[in-house]
Amino acid sequence: MIEIIFGPDDLTRIRFARSPLEELVHSVPVLAGTRRPVVHRPWLEFATGRVRGLDLRVLLALAQGPRVVPDFLAPPPAAMTGEFRDELDAIAATPAATVRTALDELGAGDLLPAVLRPLYEDPERELPGLVDTMAAYWRAAVEPVWPRLRALNDADIAHRAGQLTTGGLAKVFDDLHPEARYEVDRLLIDKPLHSARRSSDGTGLLLVPCVFAWPRLLVLHNEPYQPTLTYSPRGIGRLWTDETSGETEQPLAELIGRSRAALLAHLDLPLSTSQLAAYLDLTSAAVSQHLSVLRRCSLVTSRRSGRWMLHQRTPLAGELLGAPARHAAAPKP
Repeated sequence: MIEIIFGPDDLTRIRFARSPLEELVHSVPVLAGTRRPVVHRPWLEFATGRVRGLDLRVLLALAQGPRVVPDFLAPPPAAMTGEFRDELDAIAATPAATVRTALDELGAGDLLPAVLRPLYEDPERELPGLVDTMAAYWRAAVEPVWPRLRALNDADIAHRAGQLTTGGLAKVFDDLHPEARYEVDRLLIDKPLHSARRSSDGTGLLLVPCVFAWPRLLVLHNEPYQPTLTYSPRGIGRLWTDETSGETEQPLAELIGRSRAALLAHLDLPLSTSQLAAYLDLTSAAVSQHLSVLRRCSLVTSRRSGRWMLHQRTPLAGELLGAPARHAAAPKP
């Protein structure tokens, strides 16, 4: 059992955040086969070939450990809308003592995997290479689908924030995860293999939705980090589902062309031009041209969200595809 004890000030310091880094770290066991939920099979089919050729041995050893993920590999995001580059910089700046302490939890001495021993012996020398590997993995496997992940996480944060406003932490934890329950001044997390007690001491609690954490509840309770819970957002079952793919898009393909029909089928949730290009194996220029035509026909809408120009199909496009369009909120910057 893990206990997180709250003081009077902590209850006013509950915050939510999304983290590209959390998605990256928890996607690794899914890709490696340590955990392969059926719900992520479409992503697996997409990502497997794209990471071929990357040397992921150190990242795999860190992220798919049998018991814990080292704290320094996914530190709590400093802001609600975490930026991936900032999170990588935080890893690169991890003190050597912190790295070694975290690796000791994976296995001391000869129990530590051989591929991790250079990192243990000289963190300052090895961390830049780890960060470069994570950046390459991000570009290949996670960045192309990040708008989908971000949209789902943002929708969940909005829902949970509403619960917090109307019913406090008790309402939030009513349906967050079966392992967590709130009792007056503390949060209890049922983890039979772990025993820990942490007082928040005015630091509050951070709640981070993460698609690839599904179906687990992950707890960061060690000092000096803010107590953090990583949980699965609502709606994962529809994340990778393109109900309008395959046979349902064929009649439309005969009318407007296969590429444009496939593009519309992928726009159930907002996606950027580069993500669409990656999904459909087209150039960004070709995707932009298709989007321009579809916008003029009122089949696609586009809006800017931070650095991204996001596109989503309209209800009319949904009708043409044979399935109603879902009105997913555009991700916040």
